[in-house]
Amino acid sequence: MAFLPEFTREAVLAGKPDGGKVRCQACAHRCLVAPGGAGRCGVRFNEGGVLKVPWGYVSGASPDPVEKKPFFHVLPGARTLSFGMYGCNFRCGFCQNWQIADLKSAGAPHPSGTTPAGLVSAALGAGAGLLVSTYNEPLITAEWAAAVFSAAKKKGLRTAFVSNGYATPEAAAFLRPVLDLWKVDLKSFDDANYRKVCGAELPKVLEGLRIIRASGFWTEVVTLVIPGFNDSDAELGAMAAFLAGLSRDIPWHLTAFHPDHLMTGVPATPPETLARARGIALAAGLRYVYSGNIPGAAGQDTLCPSCGRTVIKREGFSVTGNLLGKGGTCPCGHKLPGVWD
Repeated sequence: MAFLPEFTREAVLAGKPDGGKVRCQACAHRCLVAPGGAGRCGVRFNEGGVLKVPWGYVSGASPDPVEKKPFFHVLPGARTLSFGMYGCNFRCGFCQNWQIADLKSAGAPHPSGTTPAGLVSAALGAGAGLLVSTYNEPLITAEWAAAVFSAAKKKGLRTAFVSNGYATPEAAAFLRPVLDLWKVDLKSFDDANYRKVCGAELPKVLEGLRIIRASGFWTEVVTLVIPGFNDSDAELGAMAAFLAGLSRDIPWHLTAFHPDHLMTGVPATPPETLARARGIALAAGLRYVYSGNIPGAAGQDTLCPSCGRTVIKREGFSVTGNLLGKGGTCPCGHKLPGVWD
């Protein structure tokens, strides 16, 4: 059955029909969707040989600080307007937005119809400098995000994805004219765990990260550190080495897990685990490693790698001090990577 058929348009990220079937190009699953069927996400479906995709609604929208996304090297202290839709191309057992991402568990949807201009107006009214597609996986609703972001660009707003990174070259090229920033979740460095717990493949996530970086998006990476799942020294070290191989300047956010969805029996991440993970990442050569989801944890501030000075000080999602000058320049003269102006 088609999901919210009244809120759809024809896909851009789709191949030519072949015998009625259509190959979706929005994410690395590359689902071949037969007439009457849907992709793994559940929201991109084939209607009479035409791939239809979500359009014209949100599952929710809310103003947030940019630090909550989290982006720590983007316009410190700026407000965002975050919006989402329904569905996901992953099936993560620890999903914290499962009420909108997991269509089988979520129950009846409650979409709010809107337009790109309406979302831009809401962002401007909230004093937001950025519009962010988040809450569910934005790649599966890329056409809608592109329309919203195109309208946002005309009003001088920055735009961002909060994503699992299952990107394709086609999606990256389609989004590049209107999308500035991409936050990627790196959930594990074990392919068997990715397949079992998330319904995805680690090599395709790593390739997605390469595609996103090579396409020129400002990229920050988040790993939810889960006891017994991805918190071993070996796995943390392998993730850190991979990211450092892409660029030592990629900010890596290590965040604490809290029991949720299908993993309520797993304990919360203790502060000492985050501290150990951060030490491993710094030892691997990453210059900007942050800790999150534990109040007061070390690793919330941005330090200049040249002089060691604290250039951005944070308390939770609030910026309490910022010494960076134009273009992200430290008082010592070193220019930090990011989107600062």
